[in-house]
Amino acid sequence: MRSARLRVEGLTYSLGQLDAMHHSAFEAAVRDLLARDGSRDALRCGGRGDLGADVKGHDPLGRYWVIQCKHREKGLDGSAVGTPELQTLNGTGRPVHGGDVVVMVTNGKISQPARAFARQQRLHLVDRRVLEQWARGRRPLWEILPSIPQPPKPPRLR
Repeated sequence: MRSARLRVEGLTYSLGQLDAMHHSAFEAAVRDLLARDGSRDALRCGGRGDLGADVKGHDPLGRYWVIQCKHREKGLDGSAVGTPELQTLNGTGRPVHGGDVVVMVTNGKISQPARAFARQQRLHLVDRRVLEQWARGRRPLWEILPSIPQPPKPPRLR
């Protein structure tokens, strides 16, 4: 556990590094960034049958993050993440996975119709610009993204 923690402290990636990754390595990188930011249970769960979630984990304030990753081999020159991918994430992120914060992460771009859909459905988007800020910086994703829900309230004792 200690060696895993040391591995992610101070972790950064360049866009070139992220672009060069295989999609499964990209998912692992997103998991490691979540862990770097303080998630003690960040888990890569992507693959066949993942039901729209590639990375899951709690932030230090107790919010449960469900993240779908879309790696584009050609970066910005690749196809945009569209509404169908977000519809899948929206259909599973909260009801199936129980996410408090549901996020789409891509090293590419996101179409305008998909952005509109995300706003309507309270989905959070990490496009290439935001990914670079997150991956190269020292600020956790929950400080970068706008309108993150408040942490869950602790249960009341009777």
